[in-house]
Amino acid sequence: MKKLGKTLTAALIGAGALAISTSAASAYVVCNRAGECWHTHDRYAYPMGFGIVVHGDNWRWDHRHHYRWHEHDGRGYWRNGIWVTF
Repeated sequence: MKKLGKTLTAALIGAGALAISTSAASAYVVCNRAGECWHTHDRYAYPMGFGIVVHGDNWRWDHRHHYRWHEHDGRGYWRNGIWVTF
């Protein structure tokens, strides 16, 4: 019975450590008004006139929307299919 208790305790500690480590990594989905979307790990202050919207990482579009998915490292945004660094 002691072995079962130790195993359960170890499992709970491991699950807690995993939960803490996964919640610390946040990301965002960013889309512009042209329908280009990408991931970013930081919430940047994008220029207001560009029509850029920042969503949580769990955001998903539905079948009515026509988005294109792009990925790029670094700080910037997609504009007319071109990555613009700022």
